[in-house]
Amino acid sequence: MEEVLQSLKGKTVNLACGSANTFTGEIVDIKTGVLVLKDEDNKLFYIASDKITFVCESHLPASRPGFIV
Repeated sequence: MEEVLQSLKGKTVNLACGSANTFTGEIVDIKTGVLVLKDEDNKLFYIASDKITFVCESHLPASRPGFIV
């Protein structure tokens, strides 16, 4: 998984950890076992790379159902 994440570094992705936890953001860095992800509010998330079950490039802006932006 870390090789795939390295190839997506600097890109905005959607990823899932398990069935209920999903994240969207730019991959900032990949350290041994840890992915650093920055969301649209510039918050950093540190995610264990062995817990990631799904990842793909995101081409659409984040959807916020119920909110008008």
